[in-house]
Amino acid sequence: MRPDLSAVADRPPSGRRGHLAALDGLRGAAVVGVLLFHTGHLAGGFLGVDLFFVLSGYLITGLLLREVAATGRVDLLAFWGRRLRRLLPALALMLVCVTLAVRAAGPPGLVRSTLADGPWVQANLVNWHLLASSAGYWDRFGEERVFGHLWSIAVEEQFYLLWPLLLALAALSGGRIARRGTATAVAVLAACLGTASVLAMALLVDPADPTRVYTGTDTRAFSLLLGALAAAPPVRERLDRLADRAPRAAAAATALAAAVIAVLWLIADGTTATWLYGGGLFVHALACTVLIGLCARAPEGLVARVLAAGPLRWAGTISYSLYLWHWPVIVLLSPEATGLTGWWWTAAVCAVSVALAALSTHLVEDPIRFRARWATGRRGAAAFAAVMVALAVLWAAVPVPAPPAVDVTALDRP
Repeated sequence: MRPDLSAVADRPPSGRRGHLAALDGLRGAAVVGVLLFHTGHLAGGFLGVDLFFVLSGYLITGLLLREVAATGRVDLLAFWGRRLRRLLPALALMLVCVTLAVRAAGPPGLVRSTLADGPWVQANLVNWHLLASSAGYWDRFGEERVFGHLWSIAVEEQFYLLWPLLLALAALSGGRIARRGTATAVAVLAACLGTASVLAMALLVDPADPTRVYTGTDTRAFSLLLGALAAAPPVRERLDRLADRAPRAAAAATALAAAVIAVLWLIADGTTATWLYGGGLFVHALACTVLIGLCARAPEGLVARVLAAGPLRWAGTISYSLYLWHWPVIVLLSPEATGLTGWWWTAAVCAVSVALAALSTHLVEDPIRFRARWATGRRGAAAFAAVMVALAVLWAAVPVPAPPAVDVTALDRP
């Protein structure tokens, strides 16, 4: 009988605990960092996205390796079905609501960019679409790109598509010895591909505009792959031994990793800190990897207990929807639209974003993810197809404002 893995899709790859509150706290810290960055209060808060990447690579790889250990294979359709149930409902809800709100109240330029970007968001390719459109990351977060923040969701979705395929190929031979070999192969594969990704970033970066290496899947994959490496048994077992045999050293390493992350969030500036693309992002991702791995191995440690604090944990439980909603709220409720500035404006947009995220999580995400039996099997596939068709109809049916007129007669005037 095949085990049901749907209930453990986001559990850490740990033999000690089924669920770790500290990892929820890390999600909360990541989304708070992004919020503070986008509201102008934390220069390096954009690095919260990298923390999400590392955590995603860690959790997803742990899930896949547990499936290989239990069954000798990876059920790709089941895995992708779980990812769709986890990610698509909240995303589709946000896309529809924001598109209609933009069409009703947004300026024409925002409506045009929203309708142009929407199909690429739906296809999980919006990061490449924005790069092809020469939309610079550091200057596109204005009223013209309401879906610009979804580049990171596209990178993760592309990882969810390709990485399980590689693990499935590694597990094809089956058998207990091969399963152990699969774990080693995954560690080697993650290390090699991650190294190639870091080198690609260093070689391809344009100091004048690092958008290509910051949002490209190939040059950002190392963060996800470092998380995957930490979930592989050869690395995980070494972290176990460190936590068991040298708890003080493990605690010191955890605190050091947290300190490195905090310092980088305070000093990093994506527009001028070219050192980020020559190794700084790798150092940050490595610190995130150490922090996640040791928090999973020693959840009783001081740093893990701080991360498990109630407010951070709660923010972590709504972090996906909060990430989806916060940027459209910031764009639509801009200081010009609200008349608010400074921390008053920040408090307003955060309150609205948190409220929408909580509603999305508790009324859409969690019911479909955990309790909706219709969302699985053939009915789930039919529902997915219906949502995709409905989104395609949305992009085609919403009227596109005419482009601004150009007075060509003025060109002949002196």
